[in-house]
Amino acid sequence: MKNIFFYHTPLGKIAIAENEGAITNLYFEKEIPEGAPFHETKLLKKAGEQLHNYFLGKLKEFDIPLAPTGTDFMKNVWESLCHIPYGETRSYQQIAESIGNKKASRAVGIANNRNPIPIFIPCHRVIGANGKLVGYGGGLEIKSFLLDLEKKHKSN
Repeated sequence: MKNIFFYHTPLGKIAIAENEGAITNLYFEKEIPEGAPFHETKLLKKAGEQLHNYFLGKLKEFDIPLAPTGTDFMKNVWESLCHIPYGETRSYQQIAESIGNKKASRAVGIANNRNPIPIFIPCHRVIGANGKLVGYGGGLEIKSFLLDLEKKHKSN
C-alpha cells in the first residue's frame, strides 16, 4: 500500500511517498496529490530526516531505496542522474552520452522532467549545454535554490 507523509522544508511543504519499502515520489507543495493515506512509515521518516540534513548541508548522498516508475529509458536516465556528484552539474548531452545514446539529449530532457522523485534523484543538476538553467518540474526558482544550496555546502 502506498503511504505519503508531509515534511516542512525551506522550499515549503513537501510530500514523500513510499510503496512496499521504496520511495516512489516526492511532491512539491503545488503538486501534492489528494486522497493518499497519510502515514509516516519508518522509511518515510528516514527519507524525511535525510532530506532535512540535505537542506542543512550535512548530507551529500541519500541512502534510501528508490523505485521510480517509468520506461526503461527513463530509468536509465534517472540512474545516470544519481551519479552526478553533489554540487556539480551535467548537460543533457552529457547524460545522453553517459547512457550510451549521444543523440538522445532531447529524450533525456523529457525523462528528466518526468522524474517522480526529484532531489533524491538529482534532476536539478542537469543544465543546458550553454550553462543556463532550463526546465525543472518544480520550477526554475527551486532548481536555482537547490544548486545554490549545494554550491554553498560542497566543500563542507
